Amino acid sequence: MKNIDSRCPLPLRRIVDEYFAESRNKMLELGAFFDRLDRAGDAADPDEEFRVVALKRAAGVLLEPGPQRVKRMALLLSDPTEEPREYLDRKAAWGAYADTGEGI
Repeated sequence: MKNIDSRCPLPLRRIVDEYFAESRNKMLELGAFFDRLDRAGDAADPDEEFRVVALKRAAGVLLEPGPQRVKRMALLLSDPTEEPREYLDRKAAWGAYADTGEGI
């Protein structure tokens, strides 16, 4: 197997200069999303929604040390099954995996 250098060729300062504002905006958008959940009119528990749980787990990965945060987050937000489903009840993707035992 070929060894691939995973280091970014840009210096840290340039990465921060170029990507900080965009990343800051995305973090603020996530904060707004979670605030909306807290203010939901039906007072339902957001942790009963599998997509919210998956997003919270993925957000936690941001603060974990180690490489490949994107890969670890993507796996948390992906369907791990390999078998084809008998039927699809939606045309759009869910963006997270609900392990209900009966398929989504």
